[in-house]
Amino acid sequence: MFEEINIHSFYVALSLTSVAGLAMGAGALLARIGKGGGKRTVSFSLGLSAGLMVYLTFMEILPEAMSDLVSQHGEETGGLTALLSYFAGIAAIALIDKLVPDGHCPHDRLSDTGQPGAVDAGGMQVRKGVFLALAIAIHNIPEGLAIFVSTLNGMSLALPLVVAIAIHNIPIGMAIAIPVYQSTGSMRKAVGLALLSGLAEPVGALLGGVALLPLWTTSMNGIVLSSVAGVMTYIMFDELLPNAYKEGRFHLATGGVIVGLAVMAFSLYLL
Repeated sequence: MFEEINIHSFYVALSLTSVAGLAMGAGALLARIGKGGGKRTVSFSLGLSAGLMVYLTFMEILPEAMSDLVSQHGEETGGLTALLSYFAGIAAIALIDKLVPDGHCPHDRLSDTGQPGAVDAGGMQVRKGVFLALAIAIHNIPEGLAIFVSTLNGMSLALPLVVAIAIHNIPIGMAIAIPVYQSTGSMRKAVGLALLSGLAEPVGALLGGVALLPLWTTSMNGIVLSSVAGVMTYIMFDELLPNAYKEGRFHLATGGVIVGLAVMAFSLYLL
């Protein structure tokens, strides 16, 4: 399998991560949508993204990683390596969140997308948007790496992951754009800042290609896939689900999760 990895796979991974990053620009464009259904849309879409990621992580990514490692190192050693790598992925993304400045964590601002308010002076709002964009850019690098690794394992794994990440990037793009648009009135600045933050997705893929491809083996694939599963798990439980339920629309958010599970299950079945 890995002998066939070439520059084509690398370009495909960059293209897919770019699509996921562009979704943040799409979210920024939605920042001007009326308040009426904003929070309902965010709640459902975050639940949907969580459902997509839950199914993909535990039914596809982690089993694939376990299979690779067990085939190379045996059931006991391979299984333990997969588990350690999985929790290492969780620890890595948790550390990234810890290093993000207080008050600018992307998880804490998603609920603001439904009903933006000018709670600060214009300059302070712009600074909030810039700091949030920087925090999310750092947060997006592991997601770009996740897409890159999934691409090396085939489009049947990569495409669903891209869809899940793109859906969850839309409300994040809104969260970046709202304070900038509220204070400046410029959609160009708001969308541009969101797009710049989204560029961290292909940066993650680029870093993965430069650092990992020369060393790529079946064992390396299993270790990185397990870590990716850990990153996705943390994002689901620390970011997507809490914010989906945050506005009190529990049934709507749960409906999004169930729809996401069903869409991912049947999509993978058809693929």
